[in-house]
Amino acid sequence: LGMYDIEEFSSILNPPEVGILSVGVIKEKPISIDSCVVVRHVMKVTLNADHRAVDGAVAAQFLRYLRELLENPSLLGL
Repeated sequence: LGMYDIEEFSSILNPPEVGILSVGVIKEKPISIDSCVVVRHVMKVTLNADHRAVDGAVAAQFLRYLRELLENPSLLGL
């Protein structure tokens, strides 16, 4: 729903799905880096997962890896 200027939301999981990633709009926000306030593009993502099929720790590892790729696109090897 990011294309509709929605910042954050949780999608509904419909069986037989085991996970769904929700992506919000990208906005410029002030953040702190090394004790300095800078403006950066920020996007929120939410992952809903069926814990009967996906361990929560594995889902968290996926989100951490996704963040790493989005913050460092050179890691994609394109």
